[in-house]
Amino acid sequence: MENNRVISALCYFSVFFAGFILPLVVLLIVKDREVKKHATHALISHLLLYIPAFIFAIGLMITGFITSDAPATESGSATLAIGVIGLIIALGVLSLAIIIWNVYRGIKVLTSKEDITYEQ
Repeated sequence: MENNRVISALCYFSVFFAGFILPLVVLLIVKDREVKKHATHALISHLLLYIPAFIFAIGLMITGFITSDAPATESGSATLAIGVIGLIIALGVLSLAIIIWNVYRGIKVLTSKEDITYEQ
C-alpha cells in the first residue's frame, strides 16, 4: 500500500485519536497535492464537530444568564431541560454522522484503485 494513501486515511481516522491536530500537521508538512487535499477535507470535517459544540456552550451560557434572575417555575425548568436534552441529542447525532463519514472516507482512500475525489 502506498504511503500517501496511508497518510491520507490516517487524516480521516484521526477523528478517534488526534482530532484536528493530525490533519493540520499533515497539511502543513506534506508536499503531495492529493494528500493535502485529503488532509484539508479531514480537517474541515473534524472542525465540524467543534462548531456546534461551541454554539451549544454559548447558548447554555446565555440561557443561564437569562434564567439566573428569573424565579424558578416548573414549566420554565421543564422547557429548559427539554431544550438542553434536545440539543445534546442533536449534537450526538451530528457527531456520530461526522465520525461515520470520516471512517467511510478513510476506508475509501485505502481501498480505491485510483485517486479518490469527492466528484465520484
